[in-house]
Amino acid sequence: MNNNIASNLPPTVYQYLQKYGSMKWSVQTERHKLYDNVIVVPAVAEYDNINNLLNSLRKNDRKYFSNTLVLFVINNGESASDDLIFNNSQTIFLLNNLIGKDQLNIGIVDASSQSLCLPDKDAGVGLARKIGMDLALSLFNFASPAKKLLICLDADCELQNNYLAAIVDYFNQNRINAAVVEYEHQLPEDELAKSAIISYEIFLRYYVQGLAYAKSPYAFHTIGSTMICDVESYIKLGGMNKRKAAEDFYFLEKLAKVVNIYKISQTKVYPSSRTSWRVPFGTGQRMNRFLAGTHDEFSLFDLQIFDLLKKWNESYYSSNIYSAKEFLTIAEKIDPAIKKFLVLNSFEEQWEKILSNSKSEVQIQKQKKIWFDAFRTLKLIHYLRDNVFPNINMFDALDTFFEKINFSTNLSRKEFIPSVEVQYQYLELLKKAEVITLKAK
Repeated sequence: MNNNIASNLPPTVYQYLQKYGSMKWSVQTERHKLYDNVIVVPAVAEYDNINNLLNSLRKNDRKYFSNTLVLFVINNGESASDDLIFNNSQTIFLLNNLIGKDQLNIGIVDASSQSLCLPDKDAGVGLARKIGMDLALSLFNFASPAKKLLICLDADCELQNNYLAAIVDYFNQNRINAAVVEYEHQLPEDELAKSAIISYEIFLRYYVQGLAYAKSPYAFHTIGSTMICDVESYIKLGGMNKRKAAEDFYFLEKLAKVVNIYKISQTKVYPSSRTSWRVPFGTGQRMNRFLAGTHDEFSLFDLQIFDLLKKWNESYYSSNIYSAKEFLTIAEKIDPAIKKFLVLNSFEEQWEKILSNSKSEVQIQKQKKIWFDAFRTLKLIHYLRDNVFPNINMFDALDTFFEKINFSTNLSRKEFIPSVEVQYQYLELLKKAEVITLKAK
């Protein structure tokens, strides 16, 4: 690390980079510029999409441009195909020609060339985000009073023209530490592909609203292109993980254990609804699966699962501090399956250890959230699905959910799986219902 840069970094940032940073990669950008906001964009074979993203950003209010860097991490693994590497080299050439000439501040991390490519063992979106976010830490203007924001995007996204204003103003006016931005997948023209992305987005939104209904502290969507946090929070949680998939889920889960995660609804990110080979699950793979017809995509968790989860959360997260045996008794009264799940997850042993190691009630309450985290919540939901309440028809589940939260729809459906137009109406209603579920959380 350059000594001049190091001397201008806050001690916590310097210590983080000394412990977790890497000297292998560097940033190509205009020299002697520092920023308040860095947008980190991992990109693999995205030559055809880069200009769409940049054009979306260029439509934003220009007053935010001078303090914002768009940092592309062009990456691939060691065994990537020649075609992919060539596409990445074209992208690097394109972006190099924009540095210092574009109205946007553009930076490039070359993690694609032969000596700089990612090791196959870790090659993927998690490591690419981590490289970009770690390198961004030395590019912030820490002398400025503004929040120092790490903003995550993907190369195939489009944005509303108030994207930068909504994010920067929300963070700085409310002095928050982390947030996710509202999203809406781009709808393809093809009817089958359109149905695929509608059903997937219903699945995502229903799950988050189910968590909100159940009073879970992890009721937020986990989509990589919508994540934002400040530098302090990023360092506090130890940075981004290297996961090849679900890096967004685990990053936000870890973030939620140290700060509150807010929702920015004043603007939207539009992720692509394309099929993809880039990650083993997520939007691209869900599209692949739907089009292949290998799964029943028109099913959702039975709402009775969220009813049970709500009862458990009300007891577990209450101000009362119970012994492990008392918690197991409470769980059995709610449903014996919850007790079985807790036993399978060594709850009694781990909870007693938490009680003996905690020095205050505040610490115990914090440990509750850490033990029953987003992943363990998901595991419980899957356990209840597999052992008590199997998935049900997507639209039956939505009808029940809307009725449960007293949300009037005026929808009349006769078909088990309705037309694409009616599917879209369900999705739009679910978006509107979010106001009720998140407000009641």
